Amino acid sequence: MGPVSIRNPDPPVKDSVFDMFRLDGKTIIVTGGSGGIGYEVARGLAEAGANLALWYNSSNKTDEFAATIRKDFKVKVETYKVAVENYTEVANGVAQVVADFGGLDVMIANAGIPSKAGGLDSELEDWNRVRAVDFDGAYHCARAAGFVFKKQGYGNCVFTASMSGHAVNVPQEQSCYNACKAGVIHLSKSLAVEWAKFGARCNSVSPGYINTAISGACPFEMKEAWFNLTPMKRDADPRELKGIYLYLCSDASSYTTGADFIVDGGYTCR
Repeated sequence: MGPVSIRNPDPPVKDSVFDMFRLDGKTIIVTGGSGGIGYEVARGLAEAGANLALWYNSSNKTDEFAATIRKDFKVKVETYKVAVENYTEVANGVAQVVADFGGLDVMIANAGIPSKAGGLDSELEDWNRVRAVDFDGAYHCARAAGFVFKKQGYGNCVFTASMSGHAVNVPQEQSCYNACKAGVIHLSKSLAVEWAKFGARCNSVSPGYINTAISGACPFEMKEAWFNLTPMKRDADPRELKGIYLYLCSDASSYTTGADFIVDGGYTCR
């Protein structure tokens, strides 16, 4: 008896690169789906044919955003109120999406909140709140989706990390946020190795400064300091992130797992 190959079979790969990026019939959860990044990413995925479950916590605009996406792209879009820091809510939310859509192809763990003080300046309650949403919440989403992926034999998780997981931002101090995002990047790599054995993938995106409502509230002097430290001398329109999320959610990235994609205008190149 000869040696037994441990090589997995190749997936079906389309000849057309445009077909590889299509998401027709796929179901995707986007947490933080009513935020600046989440909403624009959701629009990009819907344009490629995906059906969407938009998760939110406190936004009062999610139903309006969902209606706009339905109208513009003629896909199924539903909204769900889920606090990602609560694992029971996350698990129930995933189960409801599977029941409503008939399965789950991609979990985009995008929900997050900023920290606004250094490690010694923030109250411990603030540290715990940021960690609960930004790190625990990311893991909760991956865990609940991962059980579905393991049962299905396929699936895909995409984390929104941050360039702050690679570099210490200045002049603002935000030790908790930085540490959480570094943790998310390594969590993604670790899950990628663990999940490969049952056919699921995991990657992360690390955006730099993005022109959203959160950064819009920052003082002029702080934003000028950011631009001075960014080789491209500007922040990004959130629509500039749609391409990388589409790549990671689609079959175009079928051999990509455990990777982190930095989209930061060159900030971390310095």
